[in-house]
Amino acid sequence: MGTVSSRLPVFPWDRLEPYKATAAAHADGIVDLSVGTPVDPVPALVQKALTDAADSPGYPTVWGTAALRDALTGWAERRLGATGLAHTNVLPVVGSKELVAWLPTQLGLGAGDRVAYPRLAYPTYEVGARLAGAEPVVYDDPWELDPAGLKLLWLNSPSNPTGRVLSADELRRTVAWAREHGVLLFSDECYIELGWEADPVSVLHPDVCGGSYDGIVSVHSLSKRSNLAGYRAAFLAGDAAVLGELLQIRKHGGMMIPAPVQAATIAALGDTEHVGEQRERYARRRTALREALEAAGFRIEHSQASLYLWATRDESCWDTVADLAKRGVLVAPGDFYGTAGERFVRVAFTATDERVDAAVRRLAQ
Repeated sequence: MGTVSSRLPVFPWDRLEPYKATAAAHADGIVDLSVGTPVDPVPALVQKALTDAADSPGYPTVWGTAALRDALTGWAERRLGATGLAHTNVLPVVGSKELVAWLPTQLGLGAGDRVAYPRLAYPTYEVGARLAGAEPVVYDDPWELDPAGLKLLWLNSPSNPTGRVLSADELRRTVAWAREHGVLLFSDECYIELGWEADPVSVLHPDVCGGSYDGIVSVHSLSKRSNLAGYRAAFLAGDAAVLGELLQIRKHGGMMIPAPVQAATIAALGDTEHVGEQRERYARRRTALREALEAAGFRIEHSQASLYLWATRDESCWDTVADLAKRGVLVAPGDFYGTAGERFVRVAFTATDERVDAAVRRLAQ
Protein backbone atom coordinates (compact mmCIF):
# COMPACT_ATOMS: atom_id res chain seq x y z
CA MET A 1 0.00 0.00 0.00
CA GLY A 2 2.84 2.43 0.72
CA THR A 3 5.00 1.58 -2.29
CA VAL A 4 3.83 4.37 -4.58
CA SER A 5 3.47 7.06 -1.91
CA SER A 6 7.00 6.31 -0.74
CA ARG A 7 8.28 7.66 -4.07
CA LEU A 8 6.86 11.09 -3.31
CA PRO A 9 8.21 13.97 -1.25
CA VAL A 10 6.46 15.00 1.97
CA PHE A 11 3.33 16.98 1.10
CA PRO A 12 4.75 20.48 1.54
CA TRP A 13 1.67 22.24 2.83
CA ASP A 14 1.55 20.01 5.90
CA ARG A 15 4.74 21.73 7.09
CA LEU A 16 2.94 25.08 7.10
CA GLU A 17 0.22 24.04 9.57
CA PRO A 18 1.95 25.30 12.79
CA TYR A 19 2.47 28.73 11.19
CA LYS A 20 -1.13 28.76 10.02
CA ALA A 21 -2.22 28.15 13.61
CA THR A 22 -0.08 31.06 14.79
CA ALA A 23 -1.52 33.38 12.16
CA ALA A 24 -5.07 32.27 12.92
CA ALA A 25 -4.58 33.29 16.57
CA HIS A 26 -4.25 36.97 15.58
CA ALA A 27 -6.92 39.11 17.21
CA ASP A 28 -8.20 40.28 13.82
CA GLY A 29 -7.97 36.83 12.23
CA ILE A 30 -5.67 35.30 9.67
CA VAL A 31 -4.77 36.85 6.33
CA ASP A 32 -4.00 33.80 4.23
CA LEU A 33 -1.77 34.73 1.29
CA SER A 34 -0.20 31.28 1.05
CA VAL A 35 -2.42 29.56 -1.52
CA GLY A 36 -3.50 31.19 -4.77
CA THR A 37 -7.12 30.12 -4.52
CA PRO A 38 -9.81 32.44 -5.95
CA VAL A 39 -12.06 34.16 -3.41
CA ASP A 40 -14.23 36.32 -5.66
CA PRO A 41 -17.61 35.19 -7.02
CA VAL A 42 -17.97 32.92 -10.01
CA PRO A 43 -19.25 35.14 -12.86
CA ALA A 44 -23.04 35.20 -13.07
CA LEU A 45 -23.15 34.06 -16.69
CA VAL A 46 -21.02 31.02 -15.78
CA GLN A 47 -23.26 30.15 -12.85
CA LYS A 48 -26.29 30.41 -15.11
CA ALA A 49 -24.73 28.13 -17.74
CA LEU A 50 -23.95 25.59 -15.02
CA THR A 51 -27.45 25.57 -13.57
CA ASP A 52 -29.10 25.56 -17.00
CA ALA A 53 -27.20 22.33 -17.71
CA ALA A 54 -27.93 20.81 -14.29
CA ASP A 55 -30.38 18.27 -15.73
CA SER A 56 -27.62 16.10 -17.24
CA PRO A 57 -28.44 12.49 -16.31
CA GLY A 58 -26.26 10.80 -18.92
CA TYR A 59 -22.52 10.25 -19.01
CA PRO A 60 -20.49 13.06 -20.56
CA THR A 61 -17.75 12.21 -23.03
CA VAL A 62 -14.05 12.54 -22.27
CA TRP A 63 -13.49 14.63 -25.42
CA GLY A 64 -16.41 16.88 -24.52
CA THR A 65 -19.18 18.18 -26.73
CA ALA A 66 -18.51 19.63 -30.15
CA ALA A 67 -19.60 23.00 -28.73
CA LEU A 68 -16.94 22.72 -26.03
CA ARG A 69 -14.26 21.92 -28.58
CA ASP A 70 -15.40 24.88 -30.67
CA ALA A 71 -15.02 27.06 -27.57
CA LEU A 72 -11.52 25.71 -26.85
CA THR A 73 -10.21 26.19 -30.39
CA GLY A 74 -11.90 29.58 -30.71
CA TRP A 75 -10.38 30.89 -27.49
CA ALA A 76 -6.91 29.60 -28.39
CA GLU A 77 -7.10 31.30 -31.77
CA ARG A 78 -8.35 34.61 -30.34
CA ARG A 79 -6.26 34.77 -27.19
CA LEU A 80 -3.09 32.84 -28.04
CA GLY A 81 -2.83 33.65 -31.73
CA ALA A 82 -2.85 29.93 -32.59
CA THR A 83 -3.80 29.26 -36.21
CA GLY A 84 -5.59 26.42 -37.95
CA LEU A 85 -6.67 24.54 -34.84
CA ALA A 86 -9.01 21.58 -35.36
CA HIS A 87 -10.94 19.65 -32.74
CA THR A 88 -8.13 17.09 -32.73
CA ASN A 89 -5.82 19.82 -31.42
CA VAL A 90 -7.70 20.27 -28.11
CA LEU A 91 -8.56 18.07 -25.14
CA PRO A 92 -10.48 19.03 -21.97
CA VAL A 93 -9.02 17.80 -18.67
CA VAL A 94 -10.25 17.59 -15.09
CA GLY A 95 -8.24 20.52 -13.77
CA SER A 96 -4.63 21.16 -14.69
CA LYS A 97 -3.12 19.65 -11.53
CA GLU A 98 -4.57 16.23 -12.37
CA LEU A 99 -3.03 16.48 -15.81
CA VAL A 100 0.40 17.52 -14.52
CA ALA A 101 0.47 14.75 -11.91
CA TRP A 102 -0.58 11.94 -14.24
CA LEU A 103 0.84 13.00 -17.60
CA PRO A 104 4.13 11.03 -17.38
CA THR A 105 2.18 7.90 -16.45
CA GLN A 106 -0.29 8.40 -19.30
CA LEU A 107 2.62 8.90 -21.69
CA GLY A 108 3.99 5.52 -20.64
CA LEU A 109 7.13 6.90 -19.02
CA GLY A 110 8.97 4.93 -16.36
CA ALA A 111 12.35 3.75 -15.18
CA GLY A 112 15.15 5.10 -17.35
CA ASP A 113 13.11 8.02 -18.63
CA ARG A 114 13.74 11.60 -17.53
CA VAL A 115 11.28 14.46 -16.97
CA ALA A 116 12.66 18.03 -16.80
CA TYR A 117 11.13 21.13 -15.24
CA PRO A 118 12.40 24.53 -13.99
CA ARG A 119 14.64 24.67 -10.91
CA LEU A 120 12.00 26.82 -9.22
CA ALA A 121 8.69 25.19 -10.01
CA TYR A 122 5.25 23.98 -9.06
CA PRO A 123 5.93 20.80 -7.02
CA THR A 124 3.55 18.65 -9.05
CA TYR A 125 5.97 18.40 -11.99
CA GLU A 126 8.29 16.38 -9.75
CA VAL A 127 5.38 14.42 -8.31
CA GLY A 128 4.25 13.41 -11.80
CA ALA A 129 7.70 12.10 -12.69
CA ARG A 130 7.98 10.14 -9.45
CA LEU A 131 4.49 8.63 -9.75
CA ALA A 132 5.55 7.21 -13.11
CA GLY A 133 8.88 5.95 -11.76
CA ALA A 134 10.76 8.34 -14.05
CA GLU A 135 13.71 10.51 -13.03
CA PRO A 136 12.93 14.18 -12.25
CA VAL A 137 15.53 16.66 -13.55
CA VAL A 138 15.69 20.41 -12.90
CA TYR A 139 17.13 23.02 -15.23
CA ASP A 140 18.05 26.69 -15.39
CA ASP A 141 18.05 26.93 -19.20
CA PRO A 142 16.29 24.03 -20.93
CA TRP A 143 18.56 24.04 -23.99
CA GLU A 144 21.50 23.20 -21.69
CA LEU A 145 19.91 19.89 -20.63
CA ASP A 146 21.45 16.57 -21.58
CA PRO A 147 18.83 15.17 -23.99
CA ALA A 148 19.79 11.53 -23.33
CA GLY A 149 16.74 9.74 -21.96
CA LEU A 150 14.80 12.99 -21.71
CA LYS A 151 11.21 12.26 -22.73
CA LEU A 152 9.23 15.20 -21.33
CA LEU A 153 10.18 18.84 -20.91
CA TRP A 154 7.98 21.18 -18.89
CA LEU A 155 7.95 24.93 -19.43
CA ASN A 156 6.02 27.25 -17.13
CA SER A 157 5.41 30.82 -18.26
CA PRO A 158 4.19 32.82 -16.44
CA SER A 159 5.96 30.97 -13.66
CA ASN A 160 4.52 29.68 -10.43
CA PRO A 161 6.04 30.73 -8.01
CA THR A 162 8.20 33.53 -9.41
CA GLY A 163 5.91 35.21 -11.92
CA ARG A 164 8.72 35.20 -14.47
CA VAL A 165 7.66 35.43 -18.12
CA LEU A 166 9.66 33.73 -20.87
CA SER A 167 10.22 35.85 -23.96
CA ALA A 168 9.18 34.76 -27.42
CA ASP A 169 12.87 34.31 -28.25
CA GLU A 170 13.39 32.00 -25.23
CA LEU A 171 10.30 30.00 -26.14
CA ARG A 172 11.29 29.77 -29.80
CA ARG A 173 14.80 28.56 -28.89
CA THR A 174 13.39 25.93 -26.52
CA VAL A 175 10.84 24.65 -29.04
CA ALA A 176 13.59 24.31 -31.66
CA TRP A 177 15.87 22.50 -29.18
CA ALA A 178 13.12 20.08 -28.12
CA ARG A 179 12.24 19.26 -31.72
CA GLU A 180 15.89 18.78 -32.63
CA HIS A 181 16.31 16.22 -29.87
CA GLY A 182 12.89 14.55 -30.13
CA VAL A 183 11.75 15.71 -26.68
CA LEU A 184 8.04 16.25 -26.08
CA LEU A 185 7.44 19.78 -24.77
CA PHE A 186 4.51 20.68 -22.53
CA SER A 187 4.08 24.37 -21.67
CA ASP A 188 2.07 25.20 -18.53
CA GLU A 189 0.42 28.52 -19.40
CA CYS A 190 -2.30 28.63 -16.75
CA TYR A 191 -1.47 32.24 -15.79
CA ILE A 192 -1.23 33.58 -19.34
CA GLU A 193 -4.19 35.96 -18.85
CA LEU A 194 -2.46 37.57 -15.86
CA GLY A 195 0.46 39.53 -17.25
CA TRP A 196 1.25 42.76 -15.40
CA GLU A 197 4.65 44.02 -16.48
CA ALA A 198 5.00 41.67 -19.46
CA ASP A 199 2.70 40.24 -22.12
CA PRO A 200 3.02 36.45 -21.92
CA VAL A 201 3.28 34.55 -25.20
CA SER A 202 2.11 30.98 -25.83
CA VAL A 203 4.23 28.28 -27.42
CA LEU A 204 1.32 27.91 -29.85
CA HIS A 205 1.86 31.38 -31.30
CA PRO A 206 3.16 31.07 -34.86
CA ASP A 207 6.12 33.34 -34.02
CA VAL A 208 7.22 30.64 -31.54
CA CYS A 209 6.17 27.34 -33.13
CA GLY A 210 6.37 28.33 -36.79
CA GLY A 211 2.72 27.44 -37.33
CA SER A 212 3.31 23.75 -36.54
CA TYR A 213 2.18 22.02 -33.35
CA ASP A 214 4.44 19.01 -33.78
CA GLY A 215 5.91 17.99 -30.44
CA ILE A 216 4.33 20.79 -28.40
CA VAL A 217 1.27 21.04 -26.16
CA SER A 218 0.09 23.97 -24.02
CA VAL A 219 -1.86 23.64 -20.76
CA HIS A 220 -4.61 26.09 -19.81
CA SER A 221 -6.96 26.54 -16.89
CA LEU A 222 -10.08 28.53 -16.06
CA SER A 223 -9.33 28.47 -12.33
CA LYS A 224 -7.55 31.83 -12.25
CA ARG A 225 -9.02 33.80 -15.18
CA SER A 226 -12.65 32.98 -14.29
CA ASN A 227 -12.59 32.03 -10.57
CA LEU A 228 -13.42 28.43 -11.47
CA ALA A 229 -10.98 26.51 -9.29
CA GLY A 230 -13.93 24.68 -7.76
CA TYR A 231 -15.17 23.58 -11.20
CA ARG A 232 -11.94 21.77 -12.22
CA ALA A 233 -12.06 23.10 -15.78
CA ALA A 234 -8.88 23.00 -17.85
CA PHE A 235 -7.71 21.90 -21.28
CA LEU A 236 -4.79 21.09 -23.54
CA ALA A 237 -4.04 22.43 -27.00
CA GLY A 238 -1.38 21.42 -29.49
CA ASP A 239 -0.02 18.27 -31.16
CA ALA A 240 -2.98 16.22 -32.41
CA ALA A 241 -1.08 12.93 -32.27
CA VAL A 242 -0.16 13.41 -28.61
CA LEU A 243 -3.67 14.54 -27.66
CA GLY A 244 -5.22 11.67 -29.60
CA GLU A 245 -3.17 9.16 -27.63
CA LEU A 246 -4.08 10.84 -24.34
CA LEU A 247 -7.74 10.84 -25.36
CA GLN A 248 -7.73 7.08 -25.85
CA ILE A 249 -6.09 6.51 -22.48
CA ARG A 250 -8.39 8.93 -20.69
CA LYS A 251 -11.45 7.26 -22.22
CA HIS A 252 -10.46 4.01 -20.56
CA GLY A 253 -9.85 5.85 -17.29
CA GLY A 254 -13.17 7.70 -17.35
CA MET A 255 -11.43 11.08 -17.02
CA MET A 256 -14.39 13.22 -18.04
CA ILE A 257 -15.48 16.75 -17.18
CA PRO A 258 -19.08 16.81 -15.87
CA ALA A 259 -21.56 18.03 -18.47
CA PRO A 260 -22.63 21.12 -16.48
CA VAL A 261 -18.97 22.13 -16.13
CA GLN A 262 -18.52 21.75 -19.88
CA ALA A 263 -21.41 24.16 -20.40
CA ALA A 264 -19.92 26.57 -17.86
CA THR A 265 -16.55 26.40 -19.63
CA ILE A 266 -18.15 27.37 -22.93
CA ALA A 267 -19.76 30.40 -21.31
CA ALA A 268 -16.56 31.45 -19.54
CA LEU A 269 -14.35 31.22 -22.62
CA GLY A 270 -16.87 33.15 -24.68
CA ASP A 271 -16.81 36.19 -22.41
CA THR A 272 -13.98 38.67 -21.82
CA GLU A 273 -15.78 41.22 -19.65
CA HIS A 274 -15.53 39.18 -16.46
CA VAL A 275 -11.85 38.50 -17.14
CA GLY A 276 -11.15 42.23 -17.34
CA GLU A 277 -13.08 42.90 -14.15
CA GLN A 278 -11.15 40.21 -12.28
CA ARG A 279 -7.84 41.52 -13.60
CA GLU A 280 -8.70 44.95 -12.18
CA ARG A 281 -9.36 43.44 -8.76
CA TYR A 282 -6.07 41.58 -8.79
CA ALA A 283 -4.18 44.62 -10.07
CA ARG A 284 -5.37 46.72 -7.11
CA ARG A 285 -4.47 44.02 -4.60
CA ARG A 286 -1.10 43.42 -6.24
CA THR A 287 -0.17 47.11 -6.12
CA ALA A 288 -1.21 47.45 -2.47
CA LEU A 289 0.73 44.37 -1.35
CA ARG A 290 3.81 45.15 -3.41
CA GLU A 291 4.07 48.67 -2.00
CA ALA A 292 3.54 47.38 1.55
CA LEU A 293 6.14 44.63 1.19
CA GLU A 294 8.74 46.98 -0.27
CA ALA A 295 8.08 49.53 2.48
CA ALA A 296 8.61 46.71 5.01
CA GLY A 297 12.06 45.96 3.62
CA PHE A 298 11.29 43.24 1.09
CA ARG A 299 12.74 43.01 -2.41
CA ILE A 300 10.45 41.76 -5.16
CA GLU A 301 12.03 39.74 -7.97
CA HIS A 302 10.44 38.75 -11.31
CA SER A 303 6.68 38.87 -10.55
CA GLN A 304 5.89 40.28 -14.00
CA ALA A 305 2.80 38.06 -14.17
CA SER A 306 0.69 35.46 -12.31
CA LEU A 307 -1.08 35.84 -8.96
CA TYR A 308 2.01 36.04 -6.76
CA LEU A 309 4.80 38.30 -5.57
CA TRP A 310 8.18 36.61 -5.19
CA ALA A 311 9.64 38.40 -2.18
CA THR A 312 12.78 38.23 -0.05
CA ARG A 313 14.45 39.88 2.93
CA ASP A 314 17.63 37.87 2.28
CA GLU A 315 16.94 35.50 5.15
CA SER A 316 15.67 31.94 5.50
CA CYS A 317 12.19 31.66 4.05
CA TRP A 318 11.03 29.99 7.24
CA ASP A 319 12.22 32.94 9.34
CA THR A 320 10.13 35.19 7.12
CA VAL A 321 7.14 32.85 7.37
CA ALA A 322 7.43 32.78 11.16
CA ASP A 323 7.71 36.56 11.48
CA LEU A 324 4.72 37.24 9.25
CA ALA A 325 2.66 34.53 10.98
CA LYS A 326 3.10 36.42 14.26
CA ARG A 327 1.44 39.36 12.50
CA GLY A 328 -1.40 37.12 11.36
CA VAL A 329 -0.21 36.91 7.75
CA LEU A 330 0.46 33.50 6.19
CA VAL A 331 2.69 33.18 3.12
CA ALA A 332 4.26 30.22 1.31
CA PRO A 333 7.95 29.45 1.95
CA GLY A 334 10.01 29.54 -1.21
CA ASP A 335 11.64 26.17 -0.63
CA PHE A 336 8.28 24.53 -1.38
CA TYR A 337 9.26 25.21 -5.00
CA GLY A 338 12.88 24.05 -4.85
CA THR A 339 16.03 24.73 -2.86
CA ALA A 340 16.72 27.79 -5.02
CA GLY A 341 13.77 29.45 -3.28
CA GLU A 342 15.00 28.97 0.28
CA ARG A 343 15.43 32.74 0.87
CA PHE A 344 12.14 33.81 -0.73
CA VAL A 345 8.45 33.66 0.08
CA ARG A 346 5.54 33.52 -2.34
CA VAL A 347 2.81 36.04 -1.52
CA ALA A 348 -0.55 35.47 -3.22
CA PHE A 349 -2.84 38.42 -3.85
CA THR A 350 -5.99 36.31 -4.04
CA ALA A 351 -7.40 37.40 -0.68
CA THR A 352 -10.41 39.73 -0.45
CA ASP A 353 -9.93 43.48 -0.51
CA GLU A 354 -10.64 43.61 3.21
CA ARG A 355 -8.02 40.97 4.02
CA VAL A 356 -5.45 42.60 1.72
CA ASP A 357 -6.03 45.91 3.51
CA ALA A 358 -5.48 44.10 6.82
CA ALA A 359 -2.19 42.67 5.55
CA VAL A 360 -1.05 46.11 4.41
CA ARG A 361 -1.72 47.53 7.89
CA ARG A 362 0.12 44.67 9.62
CA LEU A 363 3.15 44.95 7.32
CA ALA A 364 3.47 48.59 8.35
CA GLN A 365 3.71 47.67 12.06
